[in-house]
Amino acid sequence: MPTQNYENHAQRVPGFLAVGFTLLLCFVGAGVNFYQSFGDHQRVYSASLLLVLTPCIFFTAFFCRTFALKAQDRGVRAEENLRHFVMTGKLMDPRLTIQQIVALRFASDEEFLALAAEAVDKNLDQKSIKMKIKNWRADTHRA
Repeated sequence: MPTQNYENHAQRVPGFLAVGFTLLLCFVGAGVNFYQSFGDHQRVYSASLLLVLTPCIFFTAFFCRTFALKAQDRGVRAEENLRHFVMTGKLMDPRLTIQQIVALRFASDEEFLALAAEAVDKNLDQKSIKMKIKNWRADTHRA
């Protein structure tokens, strides 16, 4: 595995994207099927059921992904708060947003404190924080 840096740190899950695309195609097909079933009382129920269930499955997958990332963000916040406490004896500045904290997890120990202070002072966004990191600390466990 190559050394992680700003250019290659994002993780894509091709299977998740493939399932989303397949569900989109199913939704289009269900819409066509529903449209063609007008006037045929034997098909309209099953066609409408497919049309309703396809977005339900899509949103279920979306929420599963979103909830998992929220849980990971809480874990990252706790880890980085502990890291900050070990280094300084104080908790992190409460003005740091979760997005800033998640970006700071990539900073090496040498850069972490200065970058955290700069993130608060200048209200840096995630991308800006990541771009300022010189010694990247890899995180290969994020979903």
